[in-house]
Amino acid sequence: MKIQGPTGTARATATSKTSGVGKAATSGAPAPVRTIQDTVSILGIPPSEMTPKIQSAILSLVEEVDSLRREVEATKRRLKEMEDLADTDPLIPVPNRRAFVREISRMISFTERYGVPSSLVYFDVNDLKVINDSHGHQAGDQALLHIAETLHHNVRESDMIGRLGGDEFGVLLAQANDEQGHEKATQLAEAIYNAPFEWQDKKINIQVAYGSYTFKQGEDAAQALANADKKMYEHKRGLKDRS
Repeated sequence: MKIQGPTGTARATATSKTSGVGKAATSGAPAPVRTIQDTVSILGIPPSEMTPKIQSAILSLVEEVDSLRREVEATKRRLKEMEDLADTDPLIPVPNRRAFVREISRMISFTERYGVPSSLVYFDVNDLKVINDSHGHQAGDQALLHIAETLHHNVRESDMIGRLGGDEFGVLLAQANDEQGHEKATQLAEAIYNAPFEWQDKKINIQVAYGSYTFKQGEDAAQALANADKKMYEHKRGLKDRS
């Protein structure tokens, strides 16, 4: 243990002498006093002046510091668990809108600092209400989970998936320019459609509308999200016009 004093530091090794305790207990003799067995010099106090009371105080201090350390570590773990819960969607194990928007801000800052393009893809699930009305809301929930899993299997570890609310998802594509972002968005939409959602022995193909947007310097997360959302609705209108 290292104790910091006003004039410097000194080292002390503290141990508890426990041998003979059982014998003393059975013979009725008083229990031995805990002692510091090694040579000790704390703040200039020589070993000869280390009375049993001083030794006991030092050992108590060591135990108290160790207890405080364990409490701090436990508090840090609880805070981390609470932060994870606050950032995770309540239905699907992906980041929620709050965490996703925060990551957009971080990626925009990275883009502005290093000049590396990155893109955002905004997805909207078509006809989720039809699934809910035809098969129940549990089927709709499982459909959303299926979409999240499909996206997860088709993006890189450096990318991020988030649920923006309702039937909307977002994907952040690190180091992807406008062309690469649009190409990846198309590929992800096709992957979702080509992996039918199975519910009660029925296979249901899910179609999504999407919009890809590459971050521009000087904009914030809300502006980037709104621009990607706008492109998604343009694609959604095109799908309706073709149907």
